[in-house]
Amino acid sequence: MRVMLVAGARPNFMKVAPLVPALERAGHEIVLVHTGQHYDAQMSGSFFQDLGLPAPQHSLGAGSGTHAVQTARVMQAFEPVLLDERPDWVVVPGDVNSTLGCALVTVKLKGDLGARLAHLEAGLRSHDWRMPEEVNRVLTDRCSDLLLTPSTDAAANLHAEGLTSDRIAFVGNLMIDSLFAHLPRARGLGLLAESGLSRGRYVAATLHRPSNVDHGPALRVFLEALGRIAEHLPVVLPLHPRTRASVTRWGLDPLLAPLRVCEPLGYTEMLSLTDGAAAVLTDSGGLQEETSALGIPCVTLREQTERPVTIQHGTNRLVPWPPTVDGICATLGRALAAGRDPRPCRIEGWDGRAAARVVAALESASESVVEPHETLSRTRNECVPAAHYHNRDDVRQSIAAD
Repeated sequence: MRVMLVAGARPNFMKVAPLVPALERAGHEIVLVHTGQHYDAQMSGSFFQDLGLPAPQHSLGAGSGTHAVQTARVMQAFEPVLLDERPDWVVVPGDVNSTLGCALVTVKLKGDLGARLAHLEAGLRSHDWRMPEEVNRVLTDRCSDLLLTPSTDAAANLHAEGLTSDRIAFVGNLMIDSLFAHLPRARGLGLLAESGLSRGRYVAATLHRPSNVDHGPALRVFLEALGRIAEHLPVVLPLHPRTRASVTRWGLDPLLAPLRVCEPLGYTEMLSLTDGAAAVLTDSGGLQEETSALGIPCVTLREQTERPVTIQHGTNRLVPWPPTVDGICATLGRALAAGRDPRPCRIEGWDGRAAARVVAALESASESVVEPHETLSRTRNECVPAAHYHNRDDVRQSIAAD
């Protein structure tokens, strides 16, 4: 089996990394593609090193741009790679623009190449179409032959959208595979001592989501809240390039003064910082998952989350919306009062063995027959095989008959 793994942004790397050795152990061939959506050393290069990922066979160099420009660049660069490599499977993780771009190219060329599409982290939904990630998730799921879900609630979302069980495989959370594999090394870094921090005596924070950082008034609220928290506990803020640019653009640099601001951290360093924190404030999806696995209180700086299982687990809390300084601080206070959960992660499938289940799901699906594409009838909520129709007149006659 020839499997193409696609990664484009930091969260993708943690999901792909456990699959490389798992596929190799099973005797399968791997083609690793880096789209270059995150392209500098701090945002991607160090992650490859930290996670032990091999150098990608293909680097597409998509770079930054608007959603349309970035997705188009990925598609344009990915098409010749797919035509040349001709894999059995293309595996796309997550919900970034690279995910959707490569998914669209794969499904459009499926008839010519026979390559099938698998979506890692399928079925997650925020139900907020203002989020570009939600658009990417839904469309990628719709294109995919195999939907690899990270949590048990995801299948219900897919069924509600008319996707059938034969396309869905529950595999668990690959990010937690990476976390458990690299946690001992993260704890041995000595990062806290070097930074003058004490375990459980500081707050870690991240801010990068456009809806939070691209608008001056919203960004001001978050930074003022972090400043008030810093009056009681040190607040460490690895500053995303997008956030740094917004701080400068809106003249908010003085609000950074109470915080311990640093450059973006590599994977192992960020894991060390997260693991040692009393609590985490974030708008990141991945940190919601990692804190749940570690039992660390998390305050999510968003109106909703596509990972409700973390809230059900009890480690994650959403701030009242619209956000206020008082609301953020009060939510953090409740999180700190609850404290760290000392028990092992109790979320099903978040056990460090998701990669093996992904390989098994790909192998099982490879044995199934690829059915013809299906066409949705206009007047009945049922699927009719496209092969049933021979030309447009047949389609018109069928609709008229209904």
